[in-house]
Amino acid sequence: MPSSRRRFLLGLGVLAIGAAAIAAESQLNKTVPRTTTSEISSLARNASSATTVLTGQTGFRVETFAENLTIPWSLAWAPDGRGFFTERPGRINIITVESNKPSLFAEVKVEHIGEGGLLGLALSPQFDTDRFVYIYHTYRDENDLRNRVIRYQDQKGTGANPTIILDKIPAGSIHDGGRIRFGPDGKLYVTCGETGNGQLAQDPQSLADKILRLSPDGTIPNDNPFTNSPVYSYGNRNPQGIDWHPLNGKLYESEHGPSGENGRFANDEINLIEPGKNYGWPLIVGYSNDPRYTNPVYNTGDNETWAPSGCTFYTGNAFPDWKYSFFVACLRGVHLHRFVFDPQTGAIQISEKLLTGELGRLRDVVQGPDGLLYILTSNRDGRGSPAPNDDRILKLVPTH
Repeated sequence: MPSSRRRFLLGLGVLAIGAAAIAAESQLNKTVPRTTTSEISSLARNASSATTVLTGQTGFRVETFAENLTIPWSLAWAPDGRGFFTERPGRINIITVESNKPSLFAEVKVEHIGEGGLLGLALSPQFDTDRFVYIYHTYRDENDLRNRVIRYQDQKGTGANPTIILDKIPAGSIHDGGRIRFGPDGKLYVTCGETGNGQLAQDPQSLADKILRLSPDGTIPNDNPFTNSPVYSYGNRNPQGIDWHPLNGKLYESEHGPSGENGRFANDEINLIEPGKNYGWPLIVGYSNDPRYTNPVYNTGDNETWAPSGCTFYTGNAFPDWKYSFFVACLRGVHLHRFVFDPQTGAIQISEKLLTGELGRLRDVVQGPDGLLYILTSNRDGRGSPAPNDDRILKLVPTH
């Protein structure tokens, strides 16, 4: 264990006043300015109790980019403009901004059980030259469920030469984590859930309930916080999204809170991830005064569940007012959440809900090569109410 377990300092209390604004109702694909309701939020112990104020309008419309998909889970855009995305039953597909007709890249033999299956996808930082596509999936190892990271090579639009990068990650029918992403340091970060076994979270020898950090070939970087271990942080119950702030390089993560363990519910989290830190699960839920554990940046409190999933920092120019905003796709919360963090202090300046209840369960959000935001729905995962053309990849398009 690391010798220093510094706590992430919380900000001061909530300064929030005012009233909610109600977004104008409209059908999808119509050009309608949308009014967003925002919270002037802080790092208070019960962040979900913050009142709301109207901070302004950003006009956009929602367009269906691709439809009739089966539980799309992760989307990543290549430098050549192609989008690679996974469907949980085991398909990796390619799509382009110009064409909304997916083509099959590879079919992966997965154990599609509960929340398991084909999950995260990431492209090599050197994709232009090495053509590597990384995926995270669940499989059956005799009588046990496992997760692993595999690398394919893109050969003229077809996945070839599958290579195991990391194997035997604990798996289950729930809480498989599964998000993978390359950081600005060129390392591969992998989020792993606790598979319903919370005791694995505090076990330094288990890969469950951790965020891992690997070299692109699967070897362990020498500067990882624990010697000869891929573990980067631990005590992360079911981390579903990660991205780095473009102005300071800090790693932010979205994480599911408890769903009945020891009588606790809700308490979903946004965390600032630092190497070697312990984020508390299952010993701590929400905020703590115990210096051994790192507090979340944001916590939904005891009465609100978001099930936050994929997340991204926006750096495009299509939505100037959203520059450097942190977007989080929410499953049970059925909305897209936007945060603005002070790049110097980390304090939350804006916290607002977009598209609440309009699109159903949202699994991932990414920025496209055209500067637009692309959102993956998850309404056919057994927990949603699918529309006839679900699941879909949607895009937000500015109206001014």
